Amino acid sequence: MKTESKKELLKIARKSVEAAVNYQPAYISDSANPELKGKQGTFVTLKNKGRLRGCLGNFTSNIPLHEQISNNAASSATQDSRFALDRITPAELDELDIEISVLSPMQRIDNPLDLELGVHGIYIKDGFNAGCFLPQVAVETGWTKEEFLSKCCQSKAGMSPNAWKDKNVEVSVFTAEIFGEKSLG
Repeated sequence: MKTESKKELLKIARKSVEAAVNYQPAYISDSANPELKGKQGTFVTLKNKGRLRGCLGNFTSNIPLHEQISNNAASSATQDSRFALDRITPAELDELDIEISVLSPMQRIDNPLDLELGVHGIYIKDGFNAGCFLPQVAVETGWTKEEFLSKCCQSKAGMSPNAWKDKNVEVSVFTAEIFGEKSLG
């Protein structure tokens, strides 16, 4: 994706977060950029001084990329259940860093240890239990492959830490094009 397109998506995300946090009508993006018309999964991550403040997204989409970023940015700021009692405030907006992950399609893998740390995100599913980590989580935490898989099972999917070793548990990987306000200035 071109730098101009990334900057436009970050601008859309910023305006969407600001509108949501200030209880204003949803920001509506009307981008004419053809690069932002694709329909793929995205996540929007919000941090304040390195501390996670919200992260929500979708693995697939049937709406254009620029609209999905707007929706996911507003949702990350106001609907991430981990922050239900500590929502982002208007006073925090200037300190907020926005990061966008544009996802590749998921691909199921037979051997979970075939994943590449820092390259692959994971999605682990067993029945109604499911959880995911974006590729950057492995880099930020310094976890081994086993830790990455186990922590996802336990903390995100509500399964036993070793559930990923069960052949009936689905483990899928995906890549992401990751960019943020810090990296693009």
